[in-house]
Amino acid sequence: MRQTPAASRRPRSGRVFVLATDAHGRPGGIAQYNRDVLEAMSQSDWVDEIMVLARLIDTRLFAPPEKVRYDLGSGRGLIRFLFRCAISALFGGPVSLVYCAHLNLLPAATLVAWARRAPLVLAIYGIDAWSPPKSPLTRWCARRCPHVISISQITLNRFMAWAGDGARSYSILPNAIRTSAYGQGAGRGDLAGRLGLQGRTVIMTFGRMSADEHYKGFDEVLEVLPRLRERVPGIAYLIVGDGSDRQRLAAKAENIGVSDLVVFAGRVSEEEKADHYRLADAYVMPSSGEGFGFVVLEALACGLPVVASSIDGTREAVRCGELGILVDPEDRVALEGAILDALSRPKGVPPGLEYFSFSNFENRLNAAVARMVQPGLA
Repeated sequence: MRQTPAASRRPRSGRVFVLATDAHGRPGGIAQYNRDVLEAMSQSDWVDEIMVLARLIDTRLFAPPEKVRYDLGSGRGLIRFLFRCAISALFGGPVSLVYCAHLNLLPAATLVAWARRAPLVLAIYGIDAWSPPKSPLTRWCARRCPHVISISQITLNRFMAWAGDGARSYSILPNAIRTSAYGQGAGRGDLAGRLGLQGRTVIMTFGRMSADEHYKGFDEVLEVLPRLRERVPGIAYLIVGDGSDRQRLAAKAENIGVSDLVVFAGRVSEEEKADHYRLADAYVMPSSGEGFGFVVLEALACGLPVVASSIDGTREAVRCGELGILVDPEDRVALEGAILDALSRPKGVPPGLEYFSFSNFENRLNAAVARMVQPGLA
């Protein structure tokens, strides 16, 4: 496997064509990742313009970086999106790079790249790429895509297991964290009072509760709460986020007798995220299907000791144990011990978190793109 090395040189100036599910004005980890990619590209001197076709666009919250232009018509349904892609493929101007920001959009991106004779790169994240997609056309395109950027090594490995290695070039581009937006601090008293957390020892998990995806680690934490209550009187489990699985999780907490320990905070705005992290004494995410786990970086940036999974991408978010505690989510005894260990540790933002800074993200992305657009570089 060929990793894209660091490179100080940049490709020739040009136009980047981006196909994305969503980015600016939209919630979620992939949208945040795409925003970072667009910002990093827009700050590069080799880029003249970035044209974005997105499946979902919220024009009410629209503030793209300089050089980034959205085709607003692409966000008006799947048919309209595909039509705009076809128009771009047939009649668009010169393109230096086609960036496909989701596996499901790869057939359309392949068409645009072929028509414009431009290099094509696919970005992959987590379970979206861990197994072959249902679409035969998407599988065919994935096995022939010349360049792949993966959010983590585990996602790349699982993608290659079904898509093959071939003659591709690969790059690992983990999430970026802007520590200035977080930081260690005292929890807001009014928020703690509203959630009933004043004077309690709080462990926390942040994530979407989907009835189709039981991999975030909520169940595993609920199952060790009865024993943790014996060891840590006054413990509380703060779950931030929402989704179709919330009712089942609430019922489970009731059935095992820990509903009085569990607080569902619901969905919170970006502006309130850090305030919720600061209410916790430790962040616990014994997940089994995360491609990376951006929330782990957010927790670390707020100074929380972190318990992460040893079997998925959150392992890479804590740098294989350098920034947090690793545990097998299937081992309940080990999970209990890891949580107790985390609660015994002092809060503090680890210096090693700088590895995930935006400047490092930008350097990694531009080094990868340099190799794709001008293979003679690097």
